[in-house]
Amino acid sequence: MNSNIPSVALILGVTGGIGYAIADALFRRGWTIRALTRRSIEHRPTFAFPVDWRSGDALDAASVLAASEGAELIVHGVNPPGYQRWREDGLPMLANTIAAANASGATILFPANVYVYSSTSPDIVDEMSARAPTTRKGHVRLEMENMLMQAAGQHGIRVIALRAGDFFGPRIVNSWFSQAIAKGGREVKVIRTVARSGAAHSWAFVPDLAEAFALLVDRRSDLPTFTLAHFAGHVDVSGREIAEAVRRVIGDPRRLIRSFPWFIVWLGAPFMPFLRETLEMTWLWRKSLALDNSRLLSFIGREPHTALDDAVKAALTVNG
Repeated sequence: MNSNIPSVALILGVTGGIGYAIADALFRRGWTIRALTRRSIEHRPTFAFPVDWRSGDALDAASVLAASEGAELIVHGVNPPGYQRWREDGLPMLANTIAAANASGATILFPANVYVYSSTSPDIVDEMSARAPTTRKGHVRLEMENMLMQAAGQHGIRVIALRAGDFFGPRIVNSWFSQAIAKGGREVKVIRTVARSGAAHSWAFVPDLAEAFALLVDRRSDLPTFTLAHFAGHVDVSGREIAEAVRRVIGDPRRLIRSFPWFIVWLGAPFMPFLRETLEMTWLWRKSLALDNSRLLSFIGREPHTALDDAVKAALTVNG
């Protein structure tokens, strides 16, 4: 890292899986990690790297602005809790990040997702593919991406956005992998397949995704002001490959693999907001969707890629 520039990275959402992973990747490159938290001092976690904790809330513009002073990076790794209130909380939090970056001159790191696509999207999407969401969360995520594009175009704020599929890996506890496919970790009784048979599904091993972010940060001076790239990750072509990997890693070929009981989601959706939000995104499990990472490769040469069984082992070891 160039010693004549600030080396502080403000992480919004450091206690979440992606925020922690990016912080860890940046710390290994010499960055000082600063984090904003609502937790009291006695309830703040201890990580493998030191954290300069700042009290505040990502929903409070003044807190984010104060925490960003002197920071060169702002990692927007925070999402509305409970898979709800995307518009009510998600948009204001991003607006606060953008305002802080505008004031501090920081570069924003933004994990983008595939919600901006729909059941009519091509099976393989690149950065030029039409973003035409048909869900409420998809429309919010599209609006968030447009906010970042506008911030870059109108105010010159540097943005590095990486679009990836479903997260899995260490510290990723609220995910389809940990809550459906391998619920219970190594003690899982029945391994589940979630995707329709033959529907390719994209997965992102979060440490690999974080490393890709860090590689882009290393090259940020050569990147466009607004940089959006796709992270290919692991593509489960059959809809069964990741479940088979779980069984291999556990080492018990007798462990059952069964289809996820979607009827539970349908029955519970009228009564449970979380299940209603989940049901809205079922199209992602019914059609094939993979990410073309050609643009990312043009920037960093090679996408970080942990072998599937090793990635699954790491996820099961930490989350189990």
